[in-house]
Amino acid sequence: MLLSVVVPVLNEAETIPLFLPRLRAALHGRIWEVIFIDDGSTDATSEILGELASNDPCVKVLRFTRNFGHQAAVTAGLDFADGDAVVVMDVDLQDPPELLPEMLALYEQGYDVVSPQRISRESETRFKRWTAALFYRTLSRISSHQLTQDVGDFRLFSHRAVNAIRSLREEHRYMRGMIAWLGMKEALLPFRRCARVAGETKYPLAKMLRFAWTGISSFSAFPLRISIAAGSFLGGAGFLYLLWVLYLALWTKTLIPGWASVVAMQCTFSGMLLLALGAVGDYVARTYEETKGRPLYVVNDTCNVSSPQHGLTRAVLLEKPQPRKAVVIGADEAPDHSIEAETTLNSLTSLRA
Repeated sequence: MLLSVVVPVLNEAETIPLFLPRLRAALHGRIWEVIFIDDGSTDATSEILGELASNDPCVKVLRFTRNFGHQAAVTAGLDFADGDAVVVMDVDLQDPPELLPEMLALYEQGYDVVSPQRISRESETRFKRWTAALFYRTLSRISSHQLTQDVGDFRLFSHRAVNAIRSLREEHRYMRGMIAWLGMKEALLPFRRCARVAGETKYPLAKMLRFAWTGISSFSAFPLRISIAAGSFLGGAGFLYLLWVLYLALWTKTLIPGWASVVAMQCTFSGMLLLALGAVGDYVARTYEETKGRPLYVVNDTCNVSSPQHGLTRAVLLEKPQPRKAVVIGADEAPDHSIEAETTLNSLTSLRA
């Protein structure tokens, strides 16, 4: 059985030399390959991967033309993986390679997806742990598909699960939601997540918020429906307030100075209207981007990688430029241009006649 390990990397020159020895030790005695996807690194990551691939055929490298994002890199790794089982993991060693034998044992029991579940997130701040828990609970409530809490992109997939994921080619990708949507047989494996061994996180707060919004907008229309509920509530409240004002004016002859209340209500309604329009606009923009059908990623070059047999959809693998062969024509093989000149002259003469 061949195991493929998919590892997206972005400016990880410090962690790659620490990751590979632990991966080799964890998979000792097994047949495996590791596919690094260089997602537009600007440090020495590309050179390090090239050197590793030149010395070990088990190390395979895909280099993007630019940064396409973590989810696109995972998608590319799954597209090019040849294994009977495929593991997706990060290179920073927060996902311990020593867990792979246990994951393979569960895979051999017949599970299509094996998902390590974090029982400890000690390396993360309290704010990140709280926001992550809030996000998973919220998305599970507003989506029709239950997301497993404290499970990231560190997973093992069977070959048929990989084929199912390959068929999902949407532009805005949220792999955790896509796996939940597929609903394949899944096993959970509790583990303690370690701290990053070197380098810096590639998911700052702003990027985490965009990623969370991608998950919500890709698997729920709740942001669109909430505007209906908010509009109904505010409209009803405004109507009741109008009845109250009319009652005071007609029956008690009391005039209520309305400038402050009118301004407050106007600001509330305007804010809700702009919020609803923003949500609608974002969904329309995502639909527009989806209809363009642009590639999910562009591979600039590869090392130890062959084109996948199943073909690529919405992806580009740039071919290496081939040098043109110079053709030398001998004197005896040179074309006789005098015949062409004579034919042309005879044609002109006949036209004049």
